[in-house]
Parts: sequence; C-alpha cells; structure tokens
Amino acid sequence: MNAANPLAKPESHTPFDLLVIGGGINGCGIARDAAGRGLSVMLVEQGDLASATSQWSTKLVHGGLRYLEYYEFRLVSDALREREVLLAAAPHLIEPLRFVLPHEPHLRPRWMIRTGLFLYDFLGGATSLPKSRGERLAGMPLGAGLKTGYSHGFSYYDARVDDARLTILNARAAADLGAVIAPRMRFMSARVEAGVWIADLEDQAHTHRHTVRACAIVNAAGPWVSRVLGNIQGGSEEARVRHVKGSHIVVPRIHPGEHAYILQNPDKRIIFIIPYLERFSLIGTTDVPVEDFEAPSISTDETAYLCAMASSYCERAITPTDMVWSYSGVRPLYDDGAGAAAAVTRDYVLKHSVVDGAALLNIFGGKLTTYRKLAEHALEKLESHFPAMGAGWTHAAPLPGGDFSGGLAAFAADLKKAYPFLPQDHLMGIARRHGTLSLDWLDGCGTLADLGMHFGAGLYSREVDHMVGNEWADSADDVLFRRSKTGLMMSAAERARVADHLANRTR
Repeated sequence: MNAANPLAKPESHTPFDLLVIGGGINGCGIARDAAGRGLSVMLVEQGDLASATSQWSTKLVHGGLRYLEYYEFRLVSDALREREVLLAAAPHLIEPLRFVLPHEPHLRPRWMIRTGLFLYDFLGGATSLPKSRGERLAGMPLGAGLKTGYSHGFSYYDARVDDARLTILNARAAADLGAVIAPRMRFMSARVEAGVWIADLEDQAHTHRHTVRACAIVNAAGPWVSRVLGNIQGGSEEARVRHVKGSHIVVPRIHPGEHAYILQNPDKRIIFIIPYLERFSLIGTTDVPVEDFEAPSISTDETAYLCAMASSYCERAITPTDMVWSYSGVRPLYDDGAGAAAAVTRDYVLKHSVVDGAALLNIFGGKLTTYRKLAEHALEKLESHFPAMGAGWTHAAPLPGGDFSGGLAAFAADLKKAYPFLPQDHLMGIARRHGTLSLDWLDGCGTLADLGMHFGAGLYSREVDHMVGNEWADSADDVLFRRSKTGLMMSAAERARVADHLANRTR
C-alpha cells in the first residue's frame, strides 16, 4: 500500500481500468473486489474514507426485519446471506447480537410477529446464529430496563459492526492488491478522449490539480452521486435520488446485558436501543427527507422523538439532557416513488452506460450489509469492458485482520499471551479494531512503554502512527471517531493531545 504518496502512479500515460469516485463502503468494496480480479484501480474521496454516510449508520449487519412489511423479500434474503459471509470475513469487526422485541398487542398481533420472525429465519438459509423464539420478559434479564408492563416478547439474532473500520479495511485490502487510494482528493470533472476518460482532480487544500486517465468510471459518491454525474460530460443518466437523514443519540447505558432492543412505534417505524462502547446505549434511527446533505445534524424534533420512543418502553425516562453524543447521516436512496421516507427501498440500483466508448457506472442506494454483493454486481455490469477480468472472490476471503478462527475472545487471549504487558481493559479494543493486524504494529514491543504515549481510553501513539502510515488517518477526528471510537470516552484535554501528536508528526 502506498498511503504516504497515493498519487505516485496517476501521472502515468497508461490509463487505470477503473476510477472509483467515493470512499464510502460501496466505493471501497468495489475497489477491493476489482483489484483482486486483476484490474488497475484508483479510488478518490473528497474527504476522509468513511467520513460521510458510511460512518453514520446504526452499525448493524442485518437483514432488516421491518423491510418484510414492505415485501422486500429478496433484499432481506440477500442481506441475511451476506450477514453470514461478513461474520466469517471480519470476526474482529462484526459480532452476533441478540435483539429483543417487547410485544405490544395493539400494534402487531403475536401471530403476525411470529410469522415475520419465522420468515426472517427461513430467508436467511443456513446460518451460524440461533433462531428466533418467544421470550418471557417480566423479572428476567432480557426484560431488564423495560417497564414492568412488558411481560412477553420475542428474540432473534443479527450482528453489529464497526461501520467506519469496515470501510477503511476494504480500502486497505484494495491497496494491498495494488489499488491507489487517494482520500482528500476531489473529483472535479471528466470527459472522453479516444475512448478513455480524462478526469480532473483537486486536492482538499485546493493547491494541486491532477489529471488521470481511466477506461471506466464508477460513480459511488453516495449523497453526491447526482452532483458527480452532472460533472461527467455525456453522463445523461437520470439521477433518481431521495436524500433521507437518519439520526442517532448516545446516552449512558440504559440496561445491563449485551442484548439490544427493537421497539415498535405507533407510526409503524421502529428504533433500536443497542449496547455501545461498554458504557453507553445507542438509540436510533429517524427517517427525515432532506435537501441539504452537506453537514447533517440532529434536529430538536428528532431528539425529542428518539427520547420519547425510548421512554415509552424503558423504566427510566430518557431526556435530551441525557444525550452525550449524537450523529446524523444522509442515505442516498433510489427514488422508487414511495410516499413515506421509511418506505423507500434500501435496495441498490446500478445504471450502466457507455459514453463515446468509455464505460460509466452510477451507483444509487444500497445498505451497509449488502455492500459486498453490490460490488460483485457492479463488476458484472462492467465485465464486457474487461474480458480478462478474474472471477468473483470476495465471498470466501477474510478482510484484513480477520484471518483467525475461534472467536474474538479467543484471539484476544492469544494476543495477551504474546504481549502480556497489554492492559486487560485495553486488550479487547485493540483486538476489535485490528484483529491479526495488531501483530503488525505491536511487532518489536516488549513493554508497555514501547507503545508510546497513552492518550486515554486505551489509545497509544504507536497505534495512532499505524493509523497514519497504513490507514490514511490525517486528523484527530480520523483517529478518534473513525479508526477508533475512543474519542467518545476521552476528555477534551486527551483529545487535544492526539491532535497535537498528529500536528507534530507533520512538522
């Protein structure tokens, strides 16, 4: 990987096979798959990798139980099968999570929920996760934190994920396979000359312009897909996008135990309450149509909605003053004509065209769970342009750091044996973030002092330097809120020390 100088290659007169625009989960997934099939790939992202929608999800790898009510059976089936693939590919980033659904008879009858969960189990095919079942909640651990009126419910399994790290490790895999990954590089425009795209790029500081050549362009710009399309000469595809904001709040831990709650609302929406970073609970999400998607933030109404929804089920009332953090992301959904934002399909749509002999593929919609399948379908659309391209391979390949078996706890125990000086309360965080890649940056360490400065929350300067040198980190936010989630558990002074360390590296 050439993280230090990503533009070492682009000035060559030999065109790339693919120029991928967008460093979110879809763009990074496509870059990884394409590079592994032998294509030459360059990926550009106007900000940091995973700095937009791909870091602001509900952090789940799931089929989407509620999509069954909209008859999205194929989407749910594909997502559930992908859940199994991803659990095997990234056991450090993705782990099973039990969901508990308290029963509200006036919203959905018991038979309807049982039928939906049976269908959910069936659509997933063979799975490593337990099947759904009815549960007694009153006086039981699964009901802890709920109001006493909830006596019965249901449980089923999906999985949770570190969404930003999933994106970044797809980029890492692509780079290891020869792709050029260029964050903080904005796509400006493209035109065709002699059957090849000529694309103009500009760095984030607006100080350098670059021109690259590519046989095909993949527009995976997420919320910016229409804007990018408007700057591609001859790109006449109709951009049917609906921007829908989803907001989440983080509050002090609501209930003990490692299960999550899925809560029904009278408006037919659902929200999740998910254990988050040991001390917190993550509550979300909303579905709000928006026009402005550049810097989304939670509104007062959204905060009130999430607090009221959680409070209607929880023994302890949740108020806006409990909120320690919030985030919002804008999902670029394909406009299928549905009326309500919650009903708009989460499936993806790929639009392929040829402009004066050069291929163009625009990506609309999609969800985190199905990014790998989306990448496979994207390359199927392009295979006529690259007849020597290899076959699909990502279904059986681990992501970087995921090449271990026996579960995360067993891997963490092995890591402790190899590096007994690692603090026990920091060990799992390191294992979760890096898996076997921990061995790369821990190599040569014999004492705790070899990890360098401890900033707080188990983050040491040696790991930060690894993120800069191998994961394209540049700012404190890149490190604290994308490549790790340690920023939420640090004081302002500790976060400032990380920023100072990064600033001193560049002097």
